[in-house]
Amino acid sequence: MATWTTLLLQDSASPLMEQLSFFHDHALMILLIITVLVGQLLMTLFFNKFTNRYLLEGQLIEIIWTILPAVTLVFIAVPSLRLIYLLDEVNSPIITIKTIGHQWYWTYEYSDFKNIEFDSYIIPTNEMKPFNFRLLDVDNRMIIPFETQIRVIATAADVIHAWTVPSLGVKIDATPGRLNQVSLMINRSGLFFGQCSEICGANHSFMPIVIESISPKCFIKWISKMTEI
Repeated sequence: MATWTTLLLQDSASPLMEQLSFFHDHALMILLIITVLVGQLLMTLFFNKFTNRYLLEGQLIEIIWTILPAVTLVFIAVPSLRLIYLLDEVNSPIITIKTIGHQWYWTYEYSDFKNIEFDSYIIPTNEMKPFNFRLLDVDNRMIIPFETQIRVIATAADVIHAWTVPSLGVKIDATPGRLNQVSLMINRSGLFFGQCSEICGANHSFMPIVIESISPKCFIKWISKMTEI
């Protein structure tokens, strides 16, 4: 979860988010090298006293400063394209969960199981317990097992929403009349918070997402309990 002191990305909780963090560091390192190089060249130009009144063209330097940016873009583009395909890949999911965006709450359907469907509303401030997080906690969390391949299918009932959980590297549009899918796998237990990332109306800020990651054994017990209700 992001806090006031969070300056960088949230801690990774899935393999996809780890890859996104690696690419972030990779791109920043390239930007740092470019910044240092350009800064050094500017300082050299400002403080040296050499002039060349007869300089009309420099074929070699023009070739260099044309090829170097192209090579730099290749070093950024190749891992970026690889990551895009990784994020879009949905490989043999074990569990499929459908999430439906409403103004202003989420509905979750566990389509692989019988009669499991519930709404997830934000907890009002006057009903919060001491351990709840203001504007982030919900009455019904999305429960999933860790180390399990999950497919999330997103859609909306009214306007465009966006189902987003930063620590999992997941951001998917929930569009009325369309189904979008994304794959996720959480590598540890815990609570993971997200929010709608598409401005969807007056209460856009009040439809948070909470994922509770538990062990597969506990998940089976929860499923059994929910099917009996």
